[in-house]
This record gives sequence, structure tokens and C-alpha cells, in this order.
Amino acid sequence: MTALLHLDSSASPTDQSVSRRLTACFARAWQARHPGAGYRHRDLAADPVPLIGAGYASLGVRVERQAGPVPLSSVSSFATTDAEQHEWSLTHPLITELHAADTLLLGVPMYNFTIPAALKAWIDRVTFPGAHTGRLTATRVIVVTARGGGYGPGTPREPFDFQTPYLRAWCTEHLGIPDASLRFIHAELTRAADIPALTPYRDLATTSLTTARTALSDLATT
Repeated sequence: MTALLHLDSSASPTDQSVSRRLTACFARAWQARHPGAGYRHRDLAADPVPLIGAGYASLGVRVERQAGPVPLSSVSSFATTDAEQHEWSLTHPLITELHAADTLLLGVPMYNFTIPAALKAWIDRVTFPGAHTGRLTATRVIVVTARGGGYGPGTPREPFDFQTPYLRAWCTEHLGIPDASLRFIHAELTRAADIPALTPYRDLATTSLTTARTALSDLATT
């Protein structure tokens, strides 16, 4: 069954968040094209995934020491403490939810040159060591980023973009997402309207946002 897993990670409410508004546009268009399909929205900022604890680490080490990947259904049998069982009970549903999605939509504002801690906590949960999570070769991933400044190719701040390379590495190396199924949509210079130093770039910001909206509309309907 066709299903969309939609994750937002911005700490700002929708009326103040570019990434939330953009992912919402994609989700609405996608649902209109796939009426009755599965849809799950997680607000990782409002309802954060718990940070991994010692029980997660000890269980992960034990599972990873096995001769081969352990099926998800068998991981709980390796837990030896209540803490490990609890950590797995928090983790397993998130992995299952991810695997059930045909499309993964990530709303990712740039915080301090990289992704929000709320999204990193989710990534740490679903990236369980030693478990056989399979390769999501048939899954499409849409990453919607919002950056207050300009980090595009050729800009002075391009080397400080740690959003794109990190998420690309995680999606391709861990999830097994083919390059053709991974799309990054960037809204740049989103603070040009309210930061005086960025005022000269307001037209570029408007163009970037319009281009992002158009690209997301096309992706949602194809």
C-alpha cells in the first residue's frame, strides 16, 4: 500500500517555519493524488523521540556481535535487562513505521550548520546497530531544507553546509536509497526579510522559495 511518512523537526510553529509550510504543501498535494493512502505525520519537535540511553547502547553492542544481521522480530530476545527491553520498545515501532512508507518526507531547518537535534534523535533510534533492517531501495526520500543564509554551490558558505552531506550519507549508505530516489529541495536565505545584513538578497530569497514550492508540487504529483 502506498504510504507517506512525514517528519517535521523545526522548533518554530507552522506560521513561522518555512520548512513546515513547504512539507505541508507537499503532503497536501501527495494526499490529493493518493486518496485513501496511508499517511503518518510526526512532529519531532513537539513530540520528541527520546534520546537513546545506556540500554540502547548495551543491547546494540550485543546484537552487533552476532555473526550476521539479526531479524527485527528477534532483537528483543537479546535484551537482558528491563532498560534494554524498554529501549527496544521505543525503537522497534519507529523502524517498522519507516519501512512501511513508500515515501519519506523530511522537513529540516538548518540549525548551527546542520540538522536539528530532534531529527538526529529519530535517526539514532531507527539506525539500530546489528539489526537486519533491509535496504529501502524502493523508497523515495524528499528532504526539504530551510536555511537562513545562502549555502548553495559557489557561495562562500557552501563548505559549511553539513545538512546535505550528512543526510545524503545516511540515506544512501544506511537506508540504501538510490541516488535517483533521493531529492533535496532547498529554500535559501529565508531570513532575508528580517535580518538587515541579508536585505540585499530578498529577491534571491523569494526566487528560492518559489522554486522550492514548484519543485515540491511537481514531486508530489509525479
